[in-house]
Amino acid sequence: MSKPALNLPMGLRLWPQATELGQTLFTEGYSFAPLENTTDSFRFSIMVDACRIAPVLKAFAPTLPEETFFILEFYQGGQKTDDGETPAPTIYYSPYLPTTEILETIEPFLDRLTHDGFVGFGLANNREGVELFFSEEKVLSCFTGNHIRVMDILARQGILHRRDLVFPTDFGHDHLSLLCHSKNELPAEFVSMSETELDYATFCVELTELLDMYPVEDDFSFFLSKKEQDLIEARLSEHEDYTEFCEEDFGSLLLDWNDFVSECENAFQGDLWEYRMGLKLRDMIQYVIDGIPPALDEKITEIISEADQKFQKNLVDQRKRLDPPSSQPVRDDRFWYQGIVRNQGVDLRRDLIRQGWYKP
Repeated sequence: MSKPALNLPMGLRLWPQATELGQTLFTEGYSFAPLENTTDSFRFSIMVDACRIAPVLKAFAPTLPEETFFILEFYQGGQKTDDGETPAPTIYYSPYLPTTEILETIEPFLDRLTHDGFVGFGLANNREGVELFFSEEKVLSCFTGNHIRVMDILARQGILHRRDLVFPTDFGHDHLSLLCHSKNELPAEFVSMSETELDYATFCVELTELLDMYPVEDDFSFFLSKKEQDLIEARLSEHEDYTEFCEEDFGSLLLDWNDFVSECENAFQGDLWEYRMGLKLRDMIQYVIDGIPPALDEKITEIISEADQKFQKNLVDQRKRLDPPSSQPVRDDRFWYQGIVRNQGVDLRRDLIRQGWYKP
């Protein structure tokens, strides 16, 4: 059976030497493989015609969790790097919102999000271990623990599994904004739009405001599947102080620990009670690590290893302990209680002095 060539979004332009070959090889289809560092989740990579991105997203919509968050990546003006490399896009997340509300909000922007070469977008629910993302490379990816359901959705859309599938990243290409094209080159839906409306820097900012989105760092990334989150939930339910966190996305707690460590590096601005709350968060993470299967234990330990190392390096006066009085034996492995961070804000230092931390 012949494989009809698909139309790439306007935001990608193949280099001359790849154009002829690429146009004959690009076709609709998908490939999938186990997701790295998981035992029960898969990554789907999907190529479809540019005009079919919106319908495919809508086909997935009924299977998405009731609440998701929206992901938006785009390049912002004035970005620079120290080593002269190409800047990375800024990543924005929305709060968890009803999935139908997000889809209704982005509907007027979908064509522009699809075609602009400096934009990526998607939906995710970390607790359910699912993500659907259309990257700036104009490849649709799906992370899921239910690969059979995804294969069924794709089959209903006439999108077949192909072992020989190729992607834009396999060829030299340039990324273009919609403003790089003359009006007569643009799809009909863009002809009546002004340059301001077609400017990704403008419509992306508009979207971040509509969905109350906030920027996030991309240097602390990981994926916990639904099965792994269920194991963590079962462990947290065994501790009376942690039951209120059972149904939360455990990944957000790992991010909170990473953020706490970063704040301590810069100069912790909270008081001693707030500092202790950060340490108790690390207690909870350790409680989970101590009571889950070895493979998941190793995974979480690896996720937080860099933050742990940074925090331990930042501790001074390590012959003292900040543990509250307890009848239980002192755990030497709780390094986060051994000493205090060197970069203390006014409130934390004041409380430490009042507590007698600096007495000889």
